[in-house]
Amino acid sequence: MPTLLIVDDEENLRYSLKKGLESEKLRVITAETAKQGIDAVREHEPDAVILDVRLPDMSGLDAFNEIRRIEVRLPVIIITAFSTTETAIEAMKRGAYEYLLKPVEFDELCRVVEQALEISRMSRVPAMFDAEPDDGADHIVGRSRAMQDVYKAIGRVAPQDVNVLILGESGTGKEMVARAIYQHSRRSKGPFLAINCAALSETLLESELFGHERGSFTGADRRRIGKFEQVTGGTIFLDEIGDMTPATQSKVLRLLQDGTFERVGSNETIRVDVRVIAATNQKLESQVNEGRFREDLFYRLRVFAIDLPPLRERPGDIPILAEHFVKLFNREQDKKVRSIAPDALQMLHRYNWPGNVRELQSAVKNAMVRSVGEVLTADFFPESCRGPLDRRDDPIQSPIDVDGIRQHVRALLGEKRSNIYHRLHNEIDRILLPEVLDHVTGNQAQASELLGIARSTLRTKISDLGLKFEKRLKAESGRDD
Repeated sequence: MPTLLIVDDEENLRYSLKKGLESEKLRVITAETAKQGIDAVREHEPDAVILDVRLPDMSGLDAFNEIRRIEVRLPVIIITAFSTTETAIEAMKRGAYEYLLKPVEFDELCRVVEQALEISRMSRVPAMFDAEPDDGADHIVGRSRAMQDVYKAIGRVAPQDVNVLILGESGTGKEMVARAIYQHSRRSKGPFLAINCAALSETLLESELFGHERGSFTGADRRRIGKFEQVTGGTIFLDEIGDMTPATQSKVLRLLQDGTFERVGSNETIRVDVRVIAATNQKLESQVNEGRFREDLFYRLRVFAIDLPPLRERPGDIPILAEHFVKLFNREQDKKVRSIAPDALQMLHRYNWPGNVRELQSAVKNAMVRSVGEVLTADFFPESCRGPLDRRDDPIQSPIDVDGIRQHVRALLGEKRSNIYHRLHNEIDRILLPEVLDHVTGNQAQASELLGIARSTLRTKISDLGLKFEKRLKAESGRDD
C-alpha cells in the first residue's frame, strides 16, 4: 500500500486532507513541522509528499532541499496560500512535482496525488525480467526468442546515455520496458517522469513539457515549470509520441539537438540535461513519409530502437504469463487458485489477443474474480476470449485411451471420491512429468517450456507429488554408455 506524507502546520487542513485522501488503498501520515516531516521521510519512506511553503521552523524550500537529499526521486507537491511567492516556483525548478494554491481544490489535489503516486511507483518499483512473481517488483514475463532479444536490447542500451524509441502495439508492455531501461541506467538514482502525449491537447502538452509564463495564453494565471526542467539530470518517458503536433515536435527536436528550450511566452533560454525514452504504437516511418512526423526528430529519437512483439507472435509465453497473473491476483484477491485447466489454457493459446498482454492480464483477473475453487476453467474467462480465433493449427490430437479414462472417472464417481479433478490430474502428472523430464535429462527449464507451464509450477507439482526426479536422473547420468 502506498504512503502519502502531509506536512502542514494547519491542524484543520491536515485533518481534512488525511480524512479525504486516506483509503483502503492509500495510507496517509501527517507532520506539523518541517523537522517532523523530514524525519517522517527517513522513517516511513513515503511514496509522495504534500509540503506547505510556510512552516513554523523552516521554509518550505529548505525543507524541500532536505527531502531531496534523502530521496531525489520522491514526488513532492508544494501547496501555498501565497500566489505570488517565488519559493514554490523555485522548488519546482529544483524538481518539485507540482504546486497548488490554497484553498486547494480537492478534485485537483486528488488528480495530482494520483499522478505523483504513479510516477513514484514507476521510478521506485523494480521492473524485473523474471517469470516468478515477487512482492515489491513488477515483471516483464516471457521466455520466447523474441522476448530474449528484447531483454538483450535493454541490457545493451540501458547503460548508454542515448535516446531510445520503443515500438509496439498497445498493451505489449512499452512502459515496463521504459522503466527497466531507466532503472538499469546510470541515471537510476535521478528523477523519472512520464507523459502521455495523446492525453493532452497541443497547448497543454507544450505547457506540460516546457512550462509557461503567466499570461502567455488564456488560463495561464501563473508561471508553470515544465517537466523537462523538473527532471533535469534524470529521465523522461514520452508515451504515444506519434500523437505530438508539429509545433511541439519542433521544440522537442531543438531540445534533443542542443539541450535548450524556452518556456511558452518567454525568451529566456533554459538548458537541461535529460535522457529521453519515447514510445508509440504507430508506424512512425509511415507518418514521416506522409509528412505528419518530422524525419529529423524521428532519427533523433531512434538512436536505439526496441520493437516489442505482439502476444500472438509469442504464443509459447501465454501459459507462463497466465500463471504469473494467477499468482499475482492470488495475493491481491486473497485467493488460492493453483492452476488453469487444460481446456482453458488451450482456449487462451488459440485466441488472437488484439489487446496483447494487457488484455490477457484483464482476462485472468476477470476469471479470478468469478472463480470458485482452486482451478480456473474456461467458463470463468470472458466470452471475448472464445473468439475471434487466430489461424494457428488445431492442437495435435494424441492417441489417448479415452474409454479407459472415462471408466476410471466413473469408478471414482462410484466410490464417491472428492476432488476428482485434482486426483485425476495428479495421476496424469505422475506419468507425464517423469516422461518429459527423462526426455530433457532433468532440465526443468526445458521441461517447463515443453509442458507450457511456469518453472515454479513444475517445481510445485514435483514437490506436491513427492517425486524425486533429480536424484534418479543423477544416478542414471553416471551410467556407462
